[in-house]
This record gives sequence, structure tokens and C-alpha cells, in this order.
Amino acid sequence: MRAYWTLVRRELSGFLLSVGGYIIIAAALFLMGLSFVVILEKLQKPTPMPVTELFYVTPFFWLILLLTTPVITMRLFALEKFSGTFETLMTTPVSDCQVVAAKFSAALLFYALMWLPLVGCLLVVHHYTNDTAALDGGVVAGTFLGILLLGGVFISLGCCASAMTRSQVIAAMLSLVFGASVFLLGYLASQLPAQDDWQTRVLSCFDLFEQMHNFARGVVDTRPVVLLVSLTLFFLFLTLRVVESRRWK
Repeated sequence: MRAYWTLVRRELSGFLLSVGGYIIIAAALFLMGLSFVVILEKLQKPTPMPVTELFYVTPFFWLILLLTTPVITMRLFALEKFSGTFETLMTTPVSDCQVVAAKFSAALLFYALMWLPLVGCLLVVHHYTNDTAALDGGVVAGTFLGILLLGGVFISLGCCASAMTRSQVIAAMLSLVFGASVFLLGYLASQLPAQDDWQTRVLSCFDLFEQMHNFARGVVDTRPVVLLVSLTLFFLFLTLRVVESRRWK
């Protein structure tokens, strides 16, 4: 366990002690600011929707999710392979599972840190609109749970993409393609009419829009939680298999 936490601190320091990490946070904060400009314009008229739901409705949420996760994850394995330190890391007394888990955990922690300014935006809206729902504990907790669960899926996809190549650019492109595919699958599921056949019911399970809609309203259903956690574990399993494949070469 000590080796795992050492690797987590090592990877997290790579984000926090580099200019790139703060550029990612600044870009995400810029998009959050733009989204809340749109929200403040909407709040000029009375609306029954909580602020967190209005934030989800804007396209900026999905832009942040789709664009930042490839940049966060592209260096995790690809940079080590390119610089030649990956084999050195794998010869240390740590297991492949610990390496994958530590890199994923560090990326997820940085991703969560990137979203912390959202609380400041909610405080500003609460101060200037006197909207008590803006800081409702259940709504805010549900929103951040949804952001974290969705981020886990996209970050695990990015880990898998980064483990497949030595180039950070290719890793980012693969991660973006994988993430866009999941996003389009969710969009397709949200557009299908309600039917009773099993194909439609299975596809409706991937309706990320409706799931995030519920999270943003403070409604936490165990079904999307189990689905998103399962997808995250599945892509991490694929990442582990890619890492282990070096033994077969």
C-alpha cells in the first residue's frame, strides 16, 4: 500500500509542479466562467431549475469533460514510454495493478481539483441572486458525484489510450475519439423513442444526458452509479491488460 501512495504522490506532483497542470485548470475555469455568464442571463427570469441543472444544460460542461480528460491522461503512460522510464518503473517492487491504479487515482484527484472552482461560481450566484437552491447540500453533492463518476469513465478511457502508445499526441487523440464515441452513444440513447424491446432498454442504460440531469437535480439512482463504476473498472482492466502485454513481446 505504501508503494501505491508513493506512486500517487509522484503522479500528482507531475500535475501540480508543471505549467501544463495549471493551464488545464485555467482553461476549465475559463469555460466555467463562460457557462455562468449564460446562467446569470437566464436567471434574470424566474426559473424553477436549480443552478446546477442550468450549468449542466449549457454545452460547456461537456466541453470541459471531453477536452480536459485527454490532456490530463495523455502523459500518464505515453510520456514514461517515450522517455524510457517506464521499464525502470516496472522493474521496481510494484505490481502492474498498483501502477495502473496509482496513475488513475492521481489523474482523478487532479480532475476533482480542477472542478473545485465550481463551488466558487455557485457562491457568487447565491450571493447575487439569493437563490437558496444554488447551495443546497444535496443538489451540490449529487452534481459533484455525477461529475466524478463521469470523469472516472473518461479518465479510465484516457489511461487505456495512453497505455497503447508512446506518443502523447496520439494518446490524446485516441482518448478524444474514445470519449467522443461514448458521448455520441449517450446522445443516441437520449434521442431514441421509448420502446419495450430489449435493444432499446439496453441502449437507454447509456443515456449519460439523463443520468447527469438527475445528478444535477440531486437525484442519485444506484443504477447509473453501478453502470459508471462498472465502465470505469472495465476500461481500467483493459489498461492493465495493455500494460501486461509488454511481457509477451
